[in-house]
Amino acid sequence: MKSGVTHVKQVNADPSAIGLFGLAMVTLVASSQKLGWTDGVSFVVPWAIFLGASAQLLASLKDFKHNNTFGATAFGAYAFFWYSVALSWLTQLGVFGAQAAAAVDAKQLGFAFLGYLIFTLYMTIGAMETHKVLFIIFVLIDFLFIGLTFSTFGINEHFFHNLAAYSELILSIFSFYASAAAVLNTHFGKTFLPVGRPFGIFK
Repeated sequence: MKSGVTHVKQVNADPSAIGLFGLAMVTLVASSQKLGWTDGVSFVVPWAIFLGASAQLLASLKDFKHNNTFGATAFGAYAFFWYSVALSWLTQLGVFGAQAAAAVDAKQLGFAFLGYLIFTLYMTIGAMETHKVLFIIFVLIDFLFIGLTFSTFGINEHFFHNLAAYSELILSIFSFYASAAAVLNTHFGKTFLPVGRPFGIFK
C-alpha cells in the first residue's frame, strides 16, 4: 500500500451458539424443579451461574465486538438475570446468614420479574428481524416471565407457576435447536437446520 498502512481484519466466530446452549441448559435444569421432577434449587445454582449467566455473558461480550447491539444486550441482560437469581436462591438457602434468609420478601423478586418482562417484550419486537426460531424463543421467555411475575405476586399462583414451568421447558428445547443450528449451519456452510427468515416488517 502506498500509505504504508496495513489493515488487519480480525474475524470472530459467532458467539450465539454458546449463549443459546447456556440458555438451553439452565432452563432445562430449572424447569425440572418447577415441574416437580426434581427437588430444591441447590443443584440448580451452579448451572445458573456457569451456563445461564457466564456462558451468556461470554456471548454478550463477543457480540459487542461484532457491533451486534441486539445480541450483546440480550445475552448480557439475561446473563445478569441468572447471576441475580442464583444469588437470590443462595440468600434464601441461608448462605449469607439466617437473618438475610428470614428477611426475604418474594414480592421484590416479583418486581424484578416484571422488569424483565418489560425488557423481553421490546426485545421480542427486535427478534422479529433476526429469525423465526429466535422470535419463538423470545415469545416463550415472555410467557415465562408472565408466569413468574404473577405466581410470585400470588395471583392465580398454581396456573401461572405451571405456565412458567412449561414455557421454560419448551424454551429449553427451542434453545437447543437454535444453538445446534448456529453451530452446524456455520460448520457445514449451508442451511443444515432451518431457522426461518425474518418477518421483514420493520426492515
